[in-house]
Amino acid sequence: MTLPPLRVAIVGAGPAGIYAGNILKNAVAAEGGSVSIDLFESLPAPYGLIRYGVAPDHPRIKGIVNSLHEMLDAGDIRLIGNVEIGRDVAIEELHERYDAVILATGASRDAALDIPGIELPGSYGAADFVAWYDGHPDVPRTWPLEAREVAVIGNGNVALDIARVLAKHPKDLVATDVPDNVLAGLEASPVTDVHVFGRRGPADVKFTPIELRELGEVPDVDVIVYDEEFAAEDALAAAGETPEGRTNQVKIMLRTLNSWRGREQGAARRLHLHFHHAPAEVLGDGRVEGVRFERTEVRSDGAVAGTGEFVDYPVQAVYRAVGYFGSPVEGAPFDVARGVVSNAGGRVTDASGDPIRGLYATGWIKRGPVGLIGHTKGDAMETIEHLVSDAREGRLAVPTVRDADEIFELLEARGVEYTTWEGWLALDAHERSLGEVDAHPRERVKVVPRDEQVRVSRDGALVQS
Repeated sequence: MTLPPLRVAIVGAGPAGIYAGNILKNAVAAEGGSVSIDLFESLPAPYGLIRYGVAPDHPRIKGIVNSLHEMLDAGDIRLIGNVEIGRDVAIEELHERYDAVILATGASRDAALDIPGIELPGSYGAADFVAWYDGHPDVPRTWPLEAREVAVIGNGNVALDIARVLAKHPKDLVATDVPDNVLAGLEASPVTDVHVFGRRGPADVKFTPIELRELGEVPDVDVIVYDEEFAAEDALAAAGETPEGRTNQVKIMLRTLNSWRGREQGAARRLHLHFHHAPAEVLGDGRVEGVRFERTEVRSDGAVAGTGEFVDYPVQAVYRAVGYFGSPVEGAPFDVARGVVSNAGGRVTDASGDPIRGLYATGWIKRGPVGLIGHTKGDAMETIEHLVSDAREGRLAVPTVRDADEIFELLEARGVEYTTWEGWLALDAHERSLGEVDAHPRERVKVVPRDEQVRVSRDGALVQS
């Protein structure tokens, strides 16, 4: 059956949403059909996690922006920014205007860490801190960087990013796109020691090799590991045993970690990596004063078990980086236990498990916050295959409004100051120009306030048009 002409709305202009749009465009073209795609974003600027979730000193990861830019710059996908679905436009209203709606809203909340004292002042979630140092427009402009000793709980890349940003000397961040208010905050920080704690051993960290290797290249920061926490690995090495199933990635990371043993060189700041530590309690009288951990061991079945031995570390701040969690999308079923939109292979499902006509999900809001950015491509392909199949079989929504520009009339009637791709190009050029006039030339100086982003985008779009 030939595909009918399609109009599709995608909610979320991060990698998941942009990849989904590009894959959909190509899939429909391959079948000789046509599709118009509108990409809605709650922020004035696109790129989601890349702009507001990746540490500013990771230019290689941010290079993904180049490919995302090409996809949007081709003109086949319309960006409609500064629009909150559920507030400015309801999902039901999208169904009235589009054959299908794809939710790609990601996961931006912190997963819970249920231990005593976790709510004490001085205890923070990773998502909030990352949003601050990346210049997210909807978080406060200041951050209480008052601790000399800091604990970061978690053994993934986000934990490592947070630890590195806290320990790094601000002068080594100047060349990045870190916002000026963040630089000022970091320059006032008295931090000397950052401790990263993981429940498992050195062979089970969730870092990627490049993230770990970069840690050892931070100027004037010693990376410290502890021999006693390598006891199990040393015993295997002494016996000449190599556990089956270890990937090259794991072997590379173990080599890197072992190279840091006994390497302390008297740097001004120290970043400590601790293994076999399960958080038991945040200590303090009125605010964070320390963290209590139970030492762990990995059993023969691979499970982590407590040893009954506890150890306290004096710290004045705690950052929990134990994972992200999705937020409900108004008008869509939500699995509160998993933090995802209820779905089967990308088809959003109702309380009975039946697919909701014309409603789909992709990315972290579909499968949970696991995997790297590149994994969203395969994820989007599954969702798009189902959407195209449903289009072929006549199982999409039945729009009652067919005017492609009517969505703009609706937003304007409601006083929504939406932004566009042309507006983003103007904001992008503006941020780059700010970097050129800075005392130390930078790639860009990121504009943080939402109203200023909107003003630059909308004024610039008028000039460009």
